[in-house]
Formats: sequence, C-alpha cells, structure tokens
Amino acid sequence: MTSKNDLAGLRESIDSIDDQLVKLISERAACASEVASIKKKSESDAVFYRPEREAQILRRIMEQNNGPLDDEEMARLFREVMSACLALEEPTKVAYLGPEGTFTQAAALKHFGHSSVSQPQSTIEQVFREVEAGACHYGVVPVENSTEGIVTHTLDSFINSGLKICGEVELRIHHNLMIGEKTDESGITRVYSHAQSLAQCRRWLDANYPSIEKIAVSSNAEAARRVKTEWSSAAIAGNIASELYELQIIAENIEDHPDNTTRFLVIGGVDIGASGNDKTSVMLSVKNKPGALFALLEPFERAGVDLTRLESRPSLSENWNYVFFIDFKGHISNDNVAAVLAELENIGCAVKILGSYPVAVL
Repeated sequence: MTSKNDLAGLRESIDSIDDQLVKLISERAACASEVASIKKKSESDAVFYRPEREAQILRRIMEQNNGPLDDEEMARLFREVMSACLALEEPTKVAYLGPEGTFTQAAALKHFGHSSVSQPQSTIEQVFREVEAGACHYGVVPVENSTEGIVTHTLDSFINSGLKICGEVELRIHHNLMIGEKTDESGITRVYSHAQSLAQCRRWLDANYPSIEKIAVSSNAEAARRVKTEWSSAAIAGNIASELYELQIIAENIEDHPDNTTRFLVIGGVDIGASGNDKTSVMLSVKNKPGALFALLEPFERAGVDLTRLESRPSLSENWNYVFFIDFKGHISNDNVAAVLAELENIGCAVKILGSYPVAVL
C-alpha cells in the first residue's frame, strides 16, 4: 500500500507541476505577443526573430540547468517554446536544401523549432534565391563536414550574393542503413545515398557489404524515396528519412567516424547584433603576388583574433585568381576585429563581410 500511495502522491505532484507549466508558458507567450505589438507600433519594418537574443536566452538556460535533464535537452525544450511564441505573431519561413527528410531539414528544425515553416528547395542556389526574393525569411545550407570537408557550392553562392550569415547549426550526423518492405535483408544488391554519405560510410560498407553496388543520388532523402518502392535495394539516410518514407532500419550509426558532424549556415538579409559569443565570416581577395596570403593573415595574429577556418575558391572573374573565406572568433563591433578589417582594406585587400553571428548553441 505504501508504494501505491507514494506513486499516487508523485502523480499528483506531476499534475500540479504541469498546471504551473501551462500557466507559465501561457504567460511567456502573452509577454512575447506584447513585445511584438510594441515593435509593430515603434518600428516600420519590425524584425521579430533576433538570433542574438535567442542565443543569449539559451545560454542562460543551460547555465542555470542543474539536471537531471542535460543542458542540450533543456535548451531544445526552450527552443520549441520560443518557436511557438514567435509563430503567434509571424511564423518564420525557412528555405532549406531538400527534399523532405534531409539532414539540412533536421538542422533547420533544430535551429528554428517545429513551429517554423520549412520549405524544401532543389539546390543550394535556389535556397539563396528564395531568401533574396523575400519568399522566405531565412535559409539553411550545409557548409562543411568534419570528415569530408567543405561544401563548395555554398561558398561559391556567397561570391555574388548580398545575403548575410545570421547563424550556424552543428548537427551530429548518424547514418543508418534502411530497406523498404519489398526488400529482404539478405538480398540487398545496391545501396543509394548522397556521395558524401557514401564516403562517410565507406569502411563500414566495405566490411559488411563488400560487393554491393554504391549509387550516388542527389540527397539521402531521394535515396530513401527510391528504396521505398524498389526490390533488393537499401538506402543510407537519417532517422527523419526513415520515418518519412516508412523504412526499416537494419543497421544504425554506420558512419566511419562516430563524431561525424556537419555545420550548416543560416542565411538572411539582416545584420545580427553581438550576443557575447560570436563568430565572423569574411570573404577576402587580393592580387596574386608573393607574400599575399601572409599579408592577409598577419593582421589577425597581431590583433589576437583567433581564426577558425580558412578556405580558398576560384574568384570566377579571372583565371588563377582566388578569394579566401575566413571564419574567426569575435563580432565586427569588437574593436580588435574592426581594426583588423580596416587594416586589410588599407593594404589593398577587398573585404566582404559575410556576417557576424552567434556561435552555435545547440
């Protein structure tokens, strides 16, 4: 009887806490609506989604969290609350590299929450165009993978685009081998996936299916779509694709590197204020001459600005000339960052600021 009484008491406590949560979430939503109302009255072109403010809130939540839920899980819960509150005034429309079921969609939902309206696009260039045209508020595109490197189409799209980087998302990539109801596990003869995913699972495939035909397709979601109606085929994709296309996962986490992570960029048309823990991305170009790269990098070293990524791409305007994409810690409003960028311009370097934005919280 004691254990039953204890269980009944705990359930009553949970019900009471739930009642309090409902009340507090409703109060928060009312506050958010009031903020939006004030913005509409005082600003002609009101911006409701503020990435820097959201990052500050999530960091504060994680700092205050004492468990038993871990920090990231607690932040995810608050992300969804904020997403729902924002949608009361204006649902955020987000273009992403589709089709449905891709890791890019998972990154968009992770960053904006499930109350946002995600719209799949067929190419990275189309994501940029949708945001530039104002059809979507923001876009999400992949930029680099921890094992397979840079996504060149994303970098090249910035060369002629006026869009800004407004945020970043880091997504741990777990690949699963999955089949449709028409395929027997022992009779698999071919596997579909995106070329990068096939490369990220190369050793596992060689060890477990050495003679299987590997077929690269436009996306992991496309691989899952094909497999749903085919015989003797399998797909490599994520959980979201298996759920969307109702496939059976026969092997989980088959990526060769367990820490396999892809970084995605959030693109939009506005500059983002400092959040207190920020990153800046720039595109630099300089005439090809001895010591040119040193001249670009040396001001960062003297100013103590920490570089996190350096990539070069053909300039597209002149053969054998290159532009450099550099990420570094800090915001353009920081004095040392502003001094470095001014010095680069003084030595004849063309500087294009792609954006200052909060470092990924989740």
